Amino acid sequence: MQGITEKLDYLASLGVTTLYLCPIFEASTNHRYDTACYERIDPLLGDEADFRTLCAEAKKRGIYVMLDGVFNHTGRKSVYFNADGFYDDLGAAQGEQSPYYRWYNFHPFPDEYDAWWGIKNLPAVNELEKSYVDYIIEGDNSIIKRWLRAGASGWRLDVADELPDEFIAKIRAAMNEENPDTYLLGEVWEDGTTKIAYSQRRKYLLGRETNGLMNYPFRSATLDYLHGADVTAVANALMQICEHYPAPALNCAMNFLSTHDTERAITAIAGEPCNNRDRYWQSKRMIPGDRIDDALRRVLLAYAMLYTLPGVPCVYYGDEIGMQGYRDPFNRAYFDWNSTERRLRVPLSNLARLRRSCDAFDGGSMELVEASADVLHYRRVGKEQSAEIILNNGPHLIVRTAFGKQTEVNPGGFTILVEDNQPQHVGYFKYY
Repeated sequence: MQGITEKLDYLASLGVTTLYLCPIFEASTNHRYDTACYERIDPLLGDEADFRTLCAEAKKRGIYVMLDGVFNHTGRKSVYFNADGFYDDLGAAQGEQSPYYRWYNFHPFPDEYDAWWGIKNLPAVNELEKSYVDYIIEGDNSIIKRWLRAGASGWRLDVADELPDEFIAKIRAAMNEENPDTYLLGEVWEDGTTKIAYSQRRKYLLGRETNGLMNYPFRSATLDYLHGADVTAVANALMQICEHYPAPALNCAMNFLSTHDTERAITAIAGEPCNNRDRYWQSKRMIPGDRIDDALRRVLLAYAMLYTLPGVPCVYYGDEIGMQGYRDPFNRAYFDWNSTERRLRVPLSNLARLRRSCDAFDGGSMELVEASADVLHYRRVGKEQSAEIILNNGPHLIVRTAFGKQTEVNPGGFTILVEDNQPQHVGYFKYY
């Protein structure tokens, strides 16, 4: 926690307004998705005082903090399950006398139990068990409320498609009661309006559950565009989400190229396809040095899309210095503070500044102008300003008309033009 607090000025310089932290609670692994205790910060990261300081210092810089809520399962080595007897309290593994016994499904006790995707280190919980709901959501000092009071401004729900709708709705209600300005994000990999999980049509975006979802469909469309897919299909995929999602959910969807669950952006865009190869193969592969310049250019083109499409752009730590890596654990390396790679930092900061200065990106409508060959051209229209975004993923310079003026877009480049809706001037943002 102290390390993040020390780097808040750096994050603010990139235009960061929200920090999404992967699980920070006590756990037995470094990824911490096997929660051992929801009430304690993992000692490797600090303590509650450090967390409160982080939130307070972030707030001074206009930065919010969002926590990762892993509520579908706990850790086998947790105070709640306590399989190895590490904790003094009786866990479910010690029998029915434990207050946590009813949180889990044993068949038979004690060695067989429901677990997330059958992984025994992650015993699944009964999310609608009353004592669990009280502990996580509805109690006076529930986990949801406790950490909001400590300074958090939102929660991201891990594996939201494996949480009952009723459970998610209860979290949203508790958050609204605590602070109506809080934000609830769901991890969903598909179109959230058509998602079916466990034979149930999900209700994430009907107003009573999540505020927004992780926008994997935009990530897929962006990568497809950079990989040379049919531009019409890319545009259709983008517009489908824009048409399906209610405006409040679309405008606060989380747009990204990399996460802890995916290959890093530069690897996904310019690296050799993994094609389910083993970890040894992944550990040895890097983008050749003579291809890095082109790889960084393509990463920036992808981020130009995400910064200008509806939703909120998210930069995974290290993407701004071109960190590489296939999937876990290769996408979770430490941040290299000695890196001299700065070619993405300034453009990303400029894109963030543009988003804040132009109201077309603050809930403005999305209109497709052109999707042909290597060109993707769309328009955002706000109350005061409009913006036209022209992306060129091809090998040749192109000339297009925007706001009645011709503009050139270099190969692999983009141009963003901004005009007042009562035309007085046109502003240009170009990348070559």
